[in-house]
Amino acid sequence: MSRPVPPPAPVPGRPSPIALPQGDALALWLVFGALSAAWGSSFLFIKIGLDEGLPPLTLVTFRLLIAIVFLSVVLKLTGGRLPRQRSALYRLAALGLINVAIPFGLITWGELWIPSALASILNGLVPLFTIVLAALLLRDEPITSNRLAGLAIGFVGAVLLLSPQMTAADPAVDSTMVLLGELAVVVASVSYAFSVVYIRRSISGKPLVDDPVRGPRALTPVETALPQCLSAVVIVGVMAFVLERPDGAFVVPPTLPAWFAVGWLGIIGSGIAYLLFFRLISAWGATRTTLVTYVMPVIGIALGVVVLGERLDLAEVIGAILVIGGLVLANSSLGQRRLYGRGEAPAEAAVRE
Repeated sequence: MSRPVPPPAPVPGRPSPIALPQGDALALWLVFGALSAAWGSSFLFIKIGLDEGLPPLTLVTFRLLIAIVFLSVVLKLTGGRLPRQRSALYRLAALGLINVAIPFGLITWGELWIPSALASILNGLVPLFTIVLAALLLRDEPITSNRLAGLAIGFVGAVLLLSPQMTAADPAVDSTMVLLGELAVVVASVSYAFSVVYIRRSISGKPLVDDPVRGPRALTPVETALPQCLSAVVIVGVMAFVLERPDGAFVVPPTLPAWFAVGWLGIIGSGIAYLLFFRLISAWGATRTTLVTYVMPVIGIALGVVVLGERLDLAEVIGAILVIGGLVLANSSLGQRRLYGRGEAPAEAAVRE
């Protein structure tokens, strides 16, 4: 798996956001748990926002606007600096497209047609896609026998997750739209996987900020999160303004629950979550950080069932078990014989600290 990248040093005289001792394994696992909860709960609040009448792209736009305000305050309080080099801005704009605009839009639209619990399960495919892309694009992430077996098991699980809707016989259920909603979340997972590899190759640990005190250095979490959200809100906001104005006016959250949903998604599910996410990447490496999707489906399923009364088909439950089992096997220490890729098999399992 990927080697940990040392986190950027804090700005002199200012606290670094989510600053943790590099050797403090317990603290990093607490960050991991907090990130799992933040993103796992996001599927519930997306569903609440949609049920309260917000169109998908409009919901994402408000989510990002709130996140930008929050991250701007964090940047100011911590003395951070946004990159000004053209190459750095291009990289962060691309990250905003593949890590925010595309997956946020697809997942939110997909939840128009599928339960939030199922969306969280399908999003758990991210590490499986990451394994394939990392083997193709990175030098030290080969396909090993355990990863190949995990991919096969996860694929069977994904088929089971989709099968109840493909065979639905209830004429009142638009099975085509349900299937499209599921596929939208799967495509979002592919986009997330590309972004993980892209962060590893082009952003993590790169000297993208010209600091007047310390010279060129790597980005802090907030310096990465804010620009990607800015580029994403331009893309999604324009699309929402063009496509989602039923009476010629831009829709705003119509109810208090809708405002609470976008507020939660903006501050917790985007702002704080991205600070935690990029902190973990700097400490653990990009690929290992995707293990957060082990826990997200559990939180998403629990909240969907308890809060919204959602139900899962038996095939979907078995499929979820297979997907999670495939992920565990793919990242275990068993059978790490290299089958494809330019690097050697990792010496340690990704789940060990």
